[in-house]
Amino acid sequence: MPALIPADNSYLQRILNAKVYDVAIETSLDPAKNLSKRLGNKVLLKREDQQPVFSFKLRGAYNKMVHLSRQQLDKGVICASAGNHAQGVALSAKKLGCRAVIVMPVTTPKVKIDAVQSHGGEAVLFGDSYSDAYGHALELEKAQGLTFVHPFDDPDVIAGQGTVAVELLRQHQGPIDAIFVAIGGGGLISGVAAYIKAVRPEIKVIGVQTKDSDAMARSVKAGKRVQLADVGLFSDGTAVKLVGEETFRITRALVDDFVLVDTDAVCAAIKDVFEDTRSILEPAGALGVAAVKQYVKDKGCKGQTFIAITCGANMNFDRLRFVAERAEVGEQREALFAVTIPEERGSFKRFCELIGPRSVTEFNYRISDAERAHVFVGLAVHKRDEADKLARTLEKQGFATENLTDNELAKLHIRHMVGGRTELARNERLYRFIFPERPGALMRFLSSMHPNWNISLFHYRNQGADYGRILVGIQVPRGDNAALREFLETLNYPFVDETNNPVYRLFLR
Repeated sequence: MPALIPADNSYLQRILNAKVYDVAIETSLDPAKNLSKRLGNKVLLKREDQQPVFSFKLRGAYNKMVHLSRQQLDKGVICASAGNHAQGVALSAKKLGCRAVIVMPVTTPKVKIDAVQSHGGEAVLFGDSYSDAYGHALELEKAQGLTFVHPFDDPDVIAGQGTVAVELLRQHQGPIDAIFVAIGGGGLISGVAAYIKAVRPEIKVIGVQTKDSDAMARSVKAGKRVQLADVGLFSDGTAVKLVGEETFRITRALVDDFVLVDTDAVCAAIKDVFEDTRSILEPAGALGVAAVKQYVKDKGCKGQTFIAITCGANMNFDRLRFVAERAEVGEQREALFAVTIPEERGSFKRFCELIGPRSVTEFNYRISDAERAHVFVGLAVHKRDEADKLARTLEKQGFATENLTDNELAKLHIRHMVGGRTELARNERLYRFIFPERPGALMRFLSSMHPNWNISLFHYRNQGADYGRILVGIQVPRGDNAALREFLETLNYPFVDETNNPVYRLFLR
């Protein structure tokens, strides 16, 4: 979208001349002492979560807006965002004395709307997604003569984010082996890489994305921008389907490598930072820490110095329950199993003997039939391969075992459900859906279904996000497959077909 695409060599000057400190602060570079000791490497945290809006985003927003003419400011600015960029634009507008219109999806949690309004921003709610809000923002931009402040694909925004790198090099003038930067649209890593490679080119700049929101990594690999059909929403601050043109160009040219992490690893990283700093990061803010841990494991690094940019802390309190549950798995301290036990005298005792002195984190038992029972059990472990070894041990002793440690259906739903198998759910198909957390979402789902279909299972658990994860069993008559496909496409909620998942067969079907 930017009208001006400057050459790479102009970014150093842009970054050095960026104006951010009217609203931003110079954040600290803190040692993660416990994590460093555990990893055998020096880990430093660049604490962008300390900013007035708890995110680095106000740097780029303010630098863009302060370069606008007085005439442009008097007309006002507009952006589309449901999170950190929205707050950055609103606070910058308050400082510059101009109007700020923030278009947000109607699914945006009230806490974020309140944060924007507290800085004087005008919150306009439109659509179910960021894409809907973005399209409406472009319409308002033209209709009202406002100036659009892009969240990442703008040279002034990129330069503002690059001031993070200026600070951290000044704060740590010794050796740095790598800097780990979360990527959504690519504004932060573009600014950081442009400055680092101009001043200290020996330092590696490593981009971090979640495995289900890896648009930049895929784009660099393909040599062109790749648009994702869906993105994972746990790390909502980096859930971007299509990266920017300019940010792709810079990242492709300057970033050394990418690390992809999963939800469990991010939750474990949030816990790591809390234990070292007593601060709670949002998922996007913890990506860099998760990547440092993964990088050390993969490369076998010792005695090196790594910096992770903790880029945000706008966490909904209700999400902490989910983070705490998944952190144990992410730290490889908990393994989940489905174990089939013969319904015969002494078998349950023999199973417990095989578990040995390990701490049991969860235990769910339900009789299946006269010959066998299924047990869902969580056990404390010290490392991930211990789970595989224990599963093999149980198998050798005659207990059919499924290692569920990486099974999303088991972790999101099964462990929280009661009940058991039924003979009534004939022709049942099982799906995991992501619903927007808004009134009418469930009714839209139900009204879209064929009247001859029946819901045979439903499980929902609020996780404090602006979306909900729901497990649904639908009884679809044979011959209705085409209608089922049309239903799923029309509904347009992200989903996973779990009908063939082994944990479903063991506990629910």
